[in-house]
Amino acid sequence: MKTYKNLYGQIYDFENLHRAYLRARRCKRYKGDVLRFSANLEGNLINIQNHLIWKTYQTGRYNYFKVYEPKERLIAAPSFIDRVAHHALCNIIEPIFEQSMIYDSYACRVG
Repeated sequence: MKTYKNLYGQIYDFENLHRAYLRARRCKRYKGDVLRFSANLEGNLINIQNHLIWKTYQTGRYNYFKVYEPKERLIAAPSFIDRVAHHALCNIIEPIFEQSMIYDSYACRVG
């Protein structure tokens, strides 16, 4: 198995955080929490970056709601700030995991 080092610095890189913001806001651009985050975009990204650098980042509360199609389910959605942090992590580790996936594995994969 191959070992990867120095990935953490890539996760909190400002360019990666901005790319993560763009992915997190996809199809949610005009929702309230996204608009509030976007109003102070640079400051919010720097805030996430600082928490990641100093290893003090903590996830926020989840928003719970029910969906009734196709059956009733309780959904727990993270805050938009947490979605940006999740995408920042996925931007870095997804290509690494993608290399090791077999062709017939389909769950949560692009394409």
